[in-house]
Amino acid sequence: MTRAATSAVLSCLAAAASAAPALAQDRDENHVVVGLAGVYAPAYQGADDYRALPFPVLDLKYGRFFANMRKGLGATVLEGQAVSVDAGVTFMQGYRRRDVPVGVGRLSGGAGARISADARLGRFVAGLSATRALTGDVDGTLVDASLAMPVRASARLMLIPSVSATWADGAYNRAYFGIDARQAAASGLAVYRPGGGIKDVSASLTASYRLNDKVTLGATGAVSSLRGDAKNSPIVVDATQPAAFVSVAYRF
Repeated sequence: MTRAATSAVLSCLAAAASAAPALAQDRDENHVVVGLAGVYAPAYQGADDYRALPFPVLDLKYGRFFANMRKGLGATVLEGQAVSVDAGVTFMQGYRRRDVPVGVGRLSGGAGARISADARLGRFVAGLSATRALTGDVDGTLVDASLAMPVRASARLMLIPSVSATWADGAYNRAYFGIDARQAAASGLAVYRPGGGIKDVSASLTASYRLNDKVTLGATGAVSSLRGDAKNSPIVVDATQPAAFVSVAYRF
């Protein structure tokens, strides 16, 4: 996610963008939603440079199987009236050589195994997921928790404020935010070996406007703030970063 704009902020935006139509429709209903979005986000998490780029919108569901921006490719293994559990494979982002300080080098993204649960708690929608890196230079495990409160402002407009937090283990933080001896020698940065802990906290607001039964417009604004050892990384310039996402999607 286009994957070159590698940041957890962008992941948060993707989640919000795909959540809007999902919350507005019956989740048991098969559907195909495709579209195009524009993203403005940091070049990597903690960067001081921002990038604007196009991004695909995709949300497919057939029976228990799905493919979307939030969950990746997988299947629902448990579905009840209030709780659903999904398992699948998703993309874990890295960063480009040109975006990080000279000498740090490229961190290639790869596939990650993901299991997630969503629960409807009255007016709130809570989510919890764990993703384990399988391929690429990204390593370790991420655990994401989120809480959203969809508000139907009108028959066509839905607003979704949400907050989220991400925990990362030491292996992930060392791969993404760490500086080993080779990188230190090449970049002039200090060797840095972070441990695990809360990686970031985020807040976002999504607006989803249904033009008709087929076309939906979406917009998201988000702010993400690095915490703990991730925040203290030598490659982090701005620990708190805004991002934005606008989209148009067509439902077949």
